[in-house]
Amino acid sequence: MHPLRMNHRTLPSLAAFTLMCALHAQPINGPMPGYSDMLESRIWLQCQEPGKVFIMYWDTAAPARRYTTATAQALRENAFALELVADSVKPGRTYAYHVVMNDKPVIFPEQLTFKTQGLWKFRTDPPDFSMATGSCAYINEPDYDRPGKPYGGDEAIFDRIAEAKPDLMLWLGDNVYLREPDWGSWTGFLHRYTHTRSSPALQRLLRSTHHYAIWDDHDFGPNDADRSFVNAEMAHKAFDLFWANPRPMPDLGIFTQFSQADVDFFLLDDRSFRTAADLVTDSSTMLGAAQIDRLIEALKYSDGSFRIVALGSQFLNSEGIYETYATFPRERQRILDRINAEGIKNVVFLTGDRHHTVLSQLTLPNGEVVHDLTVSPLTSGVHEPKEQNKNLVPGTLVAERNFAVLRFSGPKKQRVLTISVRGTDGVERWNRAIPAR
Repeated sequence: MHPLRMNHRTLPSLAAFTLMCALHAQPINGPMPGYSDMLESRIWLQCQEPGKVFIMYWDTAAPARRYTTATAQALRENAFALELVADSVKPGRTYAYHVVMNDKPVIFPEQLTFKTQGLWKFRTDPPDFSMATGSCAYINEPDYDRPGKPYGGDEAIFDRIAEAKPDLMLWLGDNVYLREPDWGSWTGFLHRYTHTRSSPALQRLLRSTHHYAIWDDHDFGPNDADRSFVNAEMAHKAFDLFWANPRPMPDLGIFTQFSQADVDFFLLDDRSFRTAADLVTDSSTMLGAAQIDRLIEALKYSDGSFRIVALGSQFLNSEGIYETYATFPRERQRILDRINAEGIKNVVFLTGDRHHTVLSQLTLPNGEVVHDLTVSPLTSGVHEPKEQNKNLVPGTLVAERNFAVLRFSGPKKQRVLTISVRGTDGVERWNRAIPAR
């Protein structure tokens, strides 16, 4: 018998298992499906005590045959957070699952599911899919927040995102908001991540779709932190512990990439290699030469209908304000020049940080158009822009808490990206369609 697989004859029936769940409830943050491919899916969860944990799962179209992941140990030094891998799966299927801790099933208010990606190339048009995205999620904690009016609010937005039923959620940085007591110790990092992941308002969204993430300064360390931050390695370790991303590229920080249907995603690291923008004794950088080389080469190789580049800082804003990429003008221009020279099409940056939402676009010398959708904030404070961004698309500024739903649809040669920006009530504020060229 496969070492990670139970014979279904040794397991209780689904009805009996449901009864067992009702009798043995255990507190868990999540579970949260993460990276999913055709033959493997990852599930993150966080226990509130030590224990041995595994997941039992089954294809919803063939529920009699059930499988298990390897058993993992929830450890105090990792805040009892862990990642489990479902590796007895097939492409294009929906799987239901139960969490089992210390040999007792854990009960949740809904049936838990995850999905594997379909095998469509050389067979059909790419499948349509949707994703949600946003940045700047601040969960209040009065003991450690600044005095005065709470900075976070409108946490019901997480349920509105879940109700949109996206196939995945991409978090665009400032996902946990480290405070002063947090970034100086491993205990502090674990406290902040655990506090955020323990929010009751977040649980439905965590369980309802697959999640991917990048970071920005507030996930990394102090405000506007760069590579000089003394606990950068600790920040990276905490990020890896709490997000079930695809494995990062060697020596490139948290940079990674994945595909969903015919769309390729590139998740950049804007902190590990960043210097001060006004550095006078050396060249300033946000991403670093090695990461930029890897990005351009990967964009060039990509045959995706769209190439989605996730970056914590705004890319196309024309003004060098706060932490926009225009504060590194030579490096940003070099990226644009290389996209232009390589003839790379259909590049869309997804960015956060600015506490308002806006769409920017720039036409390159070769006629191709680069887009930059900034989506912010989810639950943190709102700030209207003070600058005059020359690349702003009129009618796309949203200065309130919000999120975006992106839908990729249409036949293979006629794919369209439709952007829908929605408020905390789930109601659309604007939408735009961007056809693949």
